[in-house]
Amino acid sequence: MARRLRAVELDFAEKAPVRLVFAAHVTQAPTPVYEALAEQVADWPAWFKAVTLARSTHGGAGREIGLMGGVRFRETVVAAEPARCYAYRVDETNVPGLRALLEEWRLSPSGSGTRIRWTFAADGPAPLRFALAAARPGLGHSFRSAVGALDARLIARR
Repeated sequence: MARRLRAVELDFAEKAPVRLVFAAHVTQAPTPVYEALAEQVADWPAWFKAVTLARSTHGGAGREIGLMGGVRFRETVVAAEPARCYAYRVDETNVPGLRALLEEWRLSPSGSGTRIRWTFAADGPAPLRFALAAARPGLGHSFRSAVGALDARLIARR
């Protein structure tokens, strides 16, 4: 992983040149959803098919992630608000052209469950921004599938 990215903070989720925002509803309360996201990082590959490796680093302050196709990320957690928000920025990656990347998972109670809003915020040169915009449908499908699998996993644990 030779590419070091620009360090961004949580506000990048609102001002990034590329912002892809997706939302879904799960039947579980915010607390178990947050725990699955932030505290059970190693379990991500069990419910998020695109993730092949996930491990917490630096006592939970960082993450190491592997995706299908060989993409790798070293990340820093920038927000960990139990049952409300979990966000991380990518510090190092093997993705060419990427200058900054932050992902934010916002949780809010919704009826009999939780509304999850995932923001994928990135910066890079024009060709990368175009490619990310073109990837929106695939990222949305991946998100919805992952959230559905997470909900089913949490239901089975009850």
